[in-house]
Amino acid sequence: MARYVGSGLGEAVLAAVVAIIVAAVGLVAFSMVQWPAFNSSNVTRALTTVGQVLAAALIAVAIGLIRLRRWPLAAKLLSWVGISTFVTFTLGMPLAATKLYLFGVSVDQEFRTEYLTRLTDSAALHDMTYADLPPFYPAGWFWIGGRVANVLGMDGWEVFKPYAIGSLAVAAVISLVLWSKLIRADLAIGVTAATTAITVAYGSPEAYGAPILVLLPPALVLAWGALHRPRADTDSRTSDATTAGGWGAVIGTGLFLGLAATFYTLYLALAAFSIGLMGLLAAWLAFRAQRTPETPGGDPLPSAADRTTTATASPWRAAVAPLVRLVVIAAIAGVLALTVYLPYLLKMLSGTTASSGTAFHYLPVAGAELPFPMAEFSLLGAFCLVGTVWLVMRAATSRRAQGLGIGVVAIYLWSLLSMAATAAGTTLLSFRLEPVLLVLLGAAGAFGFVEGTRAVYQALNEPGRFRLMAIAVATVGALAFTQNIPHILAAEITTAYTDTDGNGKRADQRNPSAVSYYRDIDAALTAQTGRPRSDTVLLTADTSFLAFYPYFGFQALTSHYANPLADFAGRAATIEAWSKLKTPGELQDALAAAPWRAPDAFLFRRDGDNYTLRLAKDVYPNDPNVKRYTVTFPEKLFSDPHFTTTDIGPFTLITVNR
Repeated sequence: MARYVGSGLGEAVLAAVVAIIVAAVGLVAFSMVQWPAFNSSNVTRALTTVGQVLAAALIAVAIGLIRLRRWPLAAKLLSWVGISTFVTFTLGMPLAATKLYLFGVSVDQEFRTEYLTRLTDSAALHDMTYADLPPFYPAGWFWIGGRVANVLGMDGWEVFKPYAIGSLAVAAVISLVLWSKLIRADLAIGVTAATTAITVAYGSPEAYGAPILVLLPPALVLAWGALHRPRADTDSRTSDATTAGGWGAVIGTGLFLGLAATFYTLYLALAAFSIGLMGLLAAWLAFRAQRTPETPGGDPLPSAADRTTTATASPWRAAVAPLVRLVVIAAIAGVLALTVYLPYLLKMLSGTTASSGTAFHYLPVAGAELPFPMAEFSLLGAFCLVGTVWLVMRAATSRRAQGLGIGVVAIYLWSLLSMAATAAGTTLLSFRLEPVLLVLLGAAGAFGFVEGTRAVYQALNEPGRFRLMAIAVATVGALAFTQNIPHILAAEITTAYTDTDGNGKRADQRNPSAVSYYRDIDAALTAQTGRPRSDTVLLTADTSFLAFYPYFGFQALTSHYANPLADFAGRAATIEAWSKLKTPGELQDALAAAPWRAPDAFLFRRDGDNYTLRLAKDVYPNDPNVKRYTVTFPEKLFSDPHFTTTDIGPFTLITVNR
C-alpha cells in the first residue's frame, strides 16, 4: 500500500507542477499582448477556441497512446498538459485584457477578494472584515493564495485571477491522477476532461469551490471503495493487498474531506452527507450479506468455509466494520478541519461576543425547485441524460455507478431538506449544488457514452467504421460544448471588464467608477492615522475599498457575509444611534463606549451638508433578500479638532485624531 499510495502522491505532485508551469506560461504569454476587451471584440473568443482545439488534440493523442500501449510516460505528460491547457485557455484568454477575475469585484466576488487581500497582508488567520475576530469562512484556498501573492510580490486583488485559474488547473490534473488509480487510464482521461469542462463552465466563478468540485466525483468513488468491501470486486483496478483492505481509500477519503473543510463549507457538508449515506448503506449491505448465502450486487456464492463463517458470525459485527471506517474518515477530516476552524471555535466557546449570522437566508427560484438537467433540451442535457440512464442500469453491477449515484441521490435529498428547512426560517443553500449535480452526471455521462457505444458496436456485429464514428461524435460534442463556455460565462466575463480595478482602470477603456479615487483615499488615510492598514478600522459603505486595501472594516457588506460573532445587527443599530447624536463630544463619548473596536476613520458619500452611508439589512424570506437603506450623519458631528475631514472626489474621509 505504501508503494501504491506513494506513487499516486508522486504523480499528483508532478502533475501539479506541470499544471502550474502550463498555467504560468500561458497567462504570462497572454498578458504580453494588448488584447481588445472581450465584451467589445471577438478576437479573444476566437483564440480561446483555438486553444481549446489544441487542448483537445493533446488529450486525444494521450488517449491514443494509451490505447496503443505505447510511450505511457509521454501519454501521462500529454494528458496533464492537455487538461491544464484547456483550463488556462478557456478562462485565461477571455480574461486576458483585464486584471480581474470572473465577476470582477462585484457582489460575492467582493468579499472573496477582500478575504484574499486580508490573507495576503498577513498569514495569520484573521476575519476578512472585522478586527480582533478569527475567520468564520474556511481560509484554506485564500491562505494559499495569499502566500502565492507574497511570493510573486502582487496585491491580493491582482493575484486573484492567475491564482484562481492556476488552482483549478492543478485540481483538474490531480483529479486525473486520482481517477487513473481507480479506473483504466484512457477512461480516466476522458472522464476528467468531461468533468473539468463542466466545472469551468458552471463552477469556476466560485474559484475557491471549483477545486473541490472537480475532485468530488473520483473522491466519492474512492469513498465507496473504502466503505463497501464485497467479496468480489470486478470494477476496480486495485486489489485488497494493494490497498491494505481498503484502508488506503479510507485515508484518501479523509484527506479529501479535510481539504474540502478548509476550502468550502457547503461542499464539505454535501460530501460528508454523501459519504455518511454510503457508510449506512455499506453497513446494511454487510449486515444483509452475513444473513444470506448470496451477497448483494451479483457476487458469487461463498465457499463452504465462508458459509460456515456466515452461519456463525454475528451480522451486527459485519455491519460495524464500515461504520468504524466512517469514523476514521471523520477523524482524519476533523483534524485537518481544525487547522482553519479552531480559532473560531475557541472564540465562539468563550462566549465573549454576541452571535448573529444569516448566511443561510437566501432562497432564489433555483432553491425552491428540484434541478433536472437531464430533462433540458441541450447538449449538456443529453449528456446528463446518458449519465442518468447509465447510473440506473449499472447501479447493481458497477462500483463507479454506485458511488456517483449515491452522490446524486444525496443532492436531491439535500435539496428537499433545504426546502423543508424554509418552514424553520432558513435554508441549506441547495441552489449552489447545481454545479455539483452537473459534474456528477457529467462523469456518469462519460462512462455511459463509452459503455453505450461499445454495446451498440457489439450489437451491430462490430462494423469497421463504427469506432471512427464514435470518436467523431465525441469530438464534435466536446468541442461544441467547450466553445460555448464563454457564452455561458458571458455575464461574469463582462463584469470583469466593466468593474474598475485596484489601479483605478476599467479594462474596456471606459471611464472608471468612483473606485478610481481609492488610491488617493488610501494615501490620505495612512498619512493621517500614521498606522499601518492592518491596524486601522474603517467605517464605510463602500466596502470594495477593503477588497483592494487590507484595512479592517467596522461593518461588513451584508449580514450574509458577516462573521456570526461580529453582531452585525448590533453594529448596524449602533451606527444609526451615532448618526442621531447632536454634538461632536457626544460622538466621541459614544465611540469610546462602543463594545467593539471603534472606527479610526469614516469614509462617507457627501449629500449637501450631510454625510451618508448606504447600509444593508436581511429581509429574508423575500427575494431579493437584502434591503438597502441610508444612514445620514450631519456635518456638524465632525466639526471638532478631534476629527480631520478631507474631501476626495465623491467621498469624504474623516479620521479620528487619537
